[in-house]
Amino acid sequence: MSKDAKNVPALRFKGYSDAWEKRKLGEVSPLRGGFAFRSSEFKDKGIPIIRISNIKSDGKVGGDFVYYHEQEVDQSYLLPQRAALLAMSGATTGKVAILHKQHEGKYYQNQRVGYFSKVKDASYSFISVLIRSDLFLKQLKSVLVAGAQPNVSSKEIDQFIFSVPATLNEQEKIGTFFEYLDSLIAATQHKIDALEQVKKALLQRLFDQSWRFDGYLETWKKYRLGDHAEILTGGTPKTSVAEYWEPKSIPWMSSGEVNKVYLDQTDTMISLEGFKNSSARWVKKHSILIALAGQGKTRGTVAVNNIALTTNQSIAAIIPGKDLYYEFVFQNLTNRYNELRLISSGDGTRGGLNKQIVSDVTIHSPNLNEQIRIGKLLSKVDHLSTENQLKLSRIELIKKYLLQTLFI
Repeated sequence: MSKDAKNVPALRFKGYSDAWEKRKLGEVSPLRGGFAFRSSEFKDKGIPIIRISNIKSDGKVGGDFVYYHEQEVDQSYLLPQRAALLAMSGATTGKVAILHKQHEGKYYQNQRVGYFSKVKDASYSFISVLIRSDLFLKQLKSVLVAGAQPNVSSKEIDQFIFSVPATLNEQEKIGTFFEYLDSLIAATQHKIDALEQVKKALLQRLFDQSWRFDGYLETWKKYRLGDHAEILTGGTPKTSVAEYWEPKSIPWMSSGEVNKVYLDQTDTMISLEGFKNSSARWVKKHSILIALAGQGKTRGTVAVNNIALTTNQSIAAIIPGKDLYYEFVFQNLTNRYNELRLISSGDGTRGGLNKQIVSDVTIHSPNLNEQIRIGKLLSKVDHLSTENQLKLSRIELIKKYLLQTLFI
């Protein structure tokens, strides 16, 4: 243990000015291995065992558990709540997970799962932060044994050096703050998941007409998109001609950008010369943009443009006529993603959509007023989800920054 007057972090809570102490991890939180359970004695019920396969790459505990009878194992291998764990071998070697509040009840610790225990003068919430820091990961890489079965040693990890607040009170302040960030992240993710389920239910019930707004009783009509909307495809200026791309003046959208869902800007712009010398065409705002081709899940994905723009040839723009509301059409096609992929030309997996296929798509639609009610309701759910996604990203960014800079 040592104190260094220069060992003072740039970020800390008010009221603390003492230098932090250089300490070995094993002095504040020695890493303990688990029990060697016999796979032949796993049970269908009992106490779940956390194995290395249960420590996921996203830092969570999950997956399929196996079980053991409580009376058959030394009870010291029962993990406390909020235990900090480390995968010590296998594909997830070096991954850390915390037993959060959702992991209520008892859990056993398997042999190659490390548990960071604690000594009396250390805050466990602080330890949970320490082992998720970039400094921990940097030292872990230096002792990781690579190969077909990568692994790490608890003896080597116990030798890792960290700067630690000299007082337990400051440790707890830091730990409590990160617990607050974790709870915010969990609560925000819960909202996102709940909104996803709400959206799923609304799409199903509104479009199968089992739910309708009061006062609307008219039978829905069948519309062929090509008869009630203008269908446009775009083009790409020659990339070899610099004048087609500079000066940047016209928004130009590639097919991958449909994943933004609502477009307020494009990643790329083309010049007026590029527009004149290609098949790119203006698409007025509040059109529906569908990816005709693309890697992975892109094909069949739809988006809405909130600005006038141009597109490449892998996107069809659906410009609704006066009897179709753009948000209703967008939500309708969003709900039919799998169907759109199946009707693609080709074998249904490697094929592609085209202008004719999109024109032939039919939708069942109510009168314009009811379309607007449905479209606006679903759009509101979308925007709530987007707001929460942005909030989640900001919190995670703050947490990442602190884990990168807090420890010296």
